[in-house]
Amino acid sequence: MNIQASIRALKAERNAAILAHNYQTMDVQEVGDHVGDSLYLARVASRLEEKVILLAGVRFMAETASVLCPEKTIIIPDLEAGCSLAGMIKSREIRAWKDKHSDGGGVAYVNTTAEVKAESDICCTSANACQVVSSLPENARILFVPDYSLGLYVQRKTGRKLDLWPGFCHVHADITGDVIREQKRLHPEARVLMHPECGCMSDSMDLADEVLSTSGMLKACERSTDKEFIIATENGMVEQLRAAHPDKVFHPVGEWAVCEYMKLHNLEKILSSLKNLEFVVKVPGDIAERARRPIERMLALS
Repeated sequence: MNIQASIRALKAERNAAILAHNYQTMDVQEVGDHVGDSLYLARVASRLEEKVILLAGVRFMAETASVLCPEKTIIIPDLEAGCSLAGMIKSREIRAWKDKHSDGGGVAYVNTTAEVKAESDICCTSANACQVVSSLPENARILFVPDYSLGLYVQRKTGRKLDLWPGFCHVHADITGDVIREQKRLHPEARVLMHPECGCMSDSMDLADEVLSTSGMLKACERSTDKEFIIATENGMVEQLRAAHPDKVFHPVGEWAVCEYMKLHNLEKILSSLKNLEFVVKVPGDIAERARRPIERMLALS
């Protein structure tokens, strides 16, 4: 029995489901019961019947699953699978902002810790950030944390003035305007699909044909008659798109566009995680209760 078959057999034995993010390698995605972006995985986690959820993603995703499914066992194959962006905002910093702006509210990108979500009014993902901000009262002062580039994009699309936190994804921040312009020079016929976390948001987001979440990129490539694309995000998406559309050409922005945290998971670690039911991620009850409200407010919008 090969390792993928062993994982599938152990999943059934453990009454487990594997949720895999779009940035995982293809062999990990292939053993996933559900594969998608943060919004999709949050929705799925909230309605799963399995007693064990293995999250092949980064730690904040496992925390979100724990918040939404407190009765389930949430495991992650490698505890070192963190997120540089999530580490750029602390709960005390949101509290300090709220102390100064008693009439304001906080929008927390899902790429945050449970403690930060607990201090926020509503969560968002890159797929629904514009919808979330547009749902808030027009005269409300809004703190948007922690991704500055995504916040700039939301400001432009919604026309809302936001207090932007200066956080960034260390992979997306390096996708600058110069990087995109060079790729367009090399591939002048290619359509540019860009994630809103990219560093070129402060340069020129007009370099992209479409600014999309990872799930949005999948849908765009499915419906498009174009045959060539530049994919401005983490390279796991390129691998996934090539597998889904072998008749089309997908160019990464650079071989360097890799999240080392996402890539910590592999089949051997997943098998071990299922065998030993480790490593468990459990958000404390008081924090989980407060974090659940902004997540559920987000999920209720769509």
